[in-house]
Amino acid sequence: MSETIDHLITVYKAKSIITMNPSLPRAEVVAVRNGYILETGTLESLQPWLSRHEYVIDNRFEDFIISPGLIDPHLHPSMAAVILPMHFITAMEWKMPWGVIPATTSKSEFDDRLKESMVNPTHGELFITWGHHDLWHGPISRSRLNAINSDLPIIVWNRSFHELCMNDGALEYLDIKESDVKTSSQIDFVKGRFYEMGLAYAIQKLNPYILAPEVFQEGLTKLKQVVHFGGQTTIADMAVGLFDFETEVQSQMTLYDNEETPFRVELVAQSVALSGAKTTTEAEAIIAKLPERNSHRLKFRKRVKLFTDGAFFSQVAQLLDPGYIDGHKGEWLSTPEQFEEATRVYWNKGYTIHVHVTGDLGLELAVDVLEKMQFERPRFNHGFTVEHFGFSTPEQVHKLAKLGANISANAYYLHELSNIYANDSVGFERASSMARIGTSFREGITTTLHSDFTMAPAQPLMSMWVAVNRINEKGKVMGEEECITPQQGLEAITINAARVLGLDHEIGSIRAGKKADFTVLAEDPLEINPIDIKDIRIEATVFEGKVFDIKSS
Repeated sequence: MSETIDHLITVYKAKSIITMNPSLPRAEVVAVRNGYILETGTLESLQPWLSRHEYVIDNRFEDFIISPGLIDPHLHPSMAAVILPMHFITAMEWKMPWGVIPATTSKSEFDDRLKESMVNPTHGELFITWGHHDLWHGPISRSRLNAINSDLPIIVWNRSFHELCMNDGALEYLDIKESDVKTSSQIDFVKGRFYEMGLAYAIQKLNPYILAPEVFQEGLTKLKQVVHFGGQTTIADMAVGLFDFETEVQSQMTLYDNEETPFRVELVAQSVALSGAKTTTEAEAIIAKLPERNSHRLKFRKRVKLFTDGAFFSQVAQLLDPGYIDGHKGEWLSTPEQFEEATRVYWNKGYTIHVHVTGDLGLELAVDVLEKMQFERPRFNHGFTVEHFGFSTPEQVHKLAKLGANISANAYYLHELSNIYANDSVGFERASSMARIGTSFREGITTTLHSDFTMAPAQPLMSMWVAVNRINEKGKVMGEEECITPQQGLEAITINAARVLGLDHEIGSIRAGKKADFTVLAEDPLEINPIDIKDIRIEATVFEGKVFDIKSS
């Protein structure tokens, strides 16, 4: 890392600068002072500044492309910190700063990988693996795990993160008895399955192990590498309090609020997670005071995360007819009544509301409640944002546009799941229209892309690649009419992401007055073959005027 000198102007030269500023879309140089952009243009056009002030010209990026700093407006540092110390067994290959994790695509491969890896417990005496998916790896169950090893405490965490499975050894080790959980509708003790709200019970039992200071710190440190590796200068923790609110906040403050961290974190509390909050009104009173804890790199604002239906990867998204092929039903994370009540409290207090929505029935609930709020108490520029946006209908997207909503989509669903969901879950039409992003842009909705890491790689260029090409893991284009242009794709991970976070006056484009956040690319994402976007090498990032080189193994 090298630092700029505060009283100097640093002029960065590049092969080309993509500004995302429609008034000056391309530039040759950008001048920076005290972490802010003075001006973009050419050396000649910058002369009014350069002739009056000391400056240096930095040529290190003259053969590269500079774009605005990439933004992931929805991931979960705490979830990542919990998962990254686990053993990965997933259907897709994962490229990490420290190496490549190979794909595992069958039941037999999964069991073999599990047997090979569990000789090295991950959390004391516990062995925890992450990445299982029923459609790739076969249904998981207590009996299946017991057949591999019933004594060693084994926990298989689902790819969705919304459920896990334990063997006998784990149930005994964690002192979980059938009599303790028989009243929960989302715990199947016989199968060892804990899902959705039942997962919260399992997490309470696991917290001493997954939130152990040395384990959690290891995970957050790894996430820091992952975020930088993906070229991101801003991320949003879109649900602080998944495990333990105070641990999550304090750990991030300790590890990330320093000059060695090349990104900022926008913190968004989830209403139901706050300790001591028995009602939505009580939770709101706690959230209202959170900005008092803000630091330079980590900030709470007047935002809240709410939930409608269950996890996309777990196939418990709530669907409109005709539903799932096998006839099973989805799950609510909040009942419709609970969701409406919570939305009303925060809406009337002027919050920006972000809603976890995966299925089209879940989206129908979100749209209906938003429409009701606009009728009861109209608001402009309210920022109500649909998060994930798995299944939808064109009519719902049209209505979202009329109601002034935003969309933050996980396009990676389409890449990893569209082929297998077309055959085994929802049929071809619905599978091919996952993440209906083209329609969203055509309707004029501010649309961004996110990873929900670890639901997708924390690599905005990968999300852009999926949205532009809509190629699934079998190499097939799914829903070609929903493809967006590279220009729209780059907007989605820069200026639109900034708009969804309410930060477009500070970041998301390269223009005078904004923070000097850049991502330095080896190739031009708007000029190369779109099929190559995901493979563009990221050379460095610049965060508030300071250069951070990308380091990987």
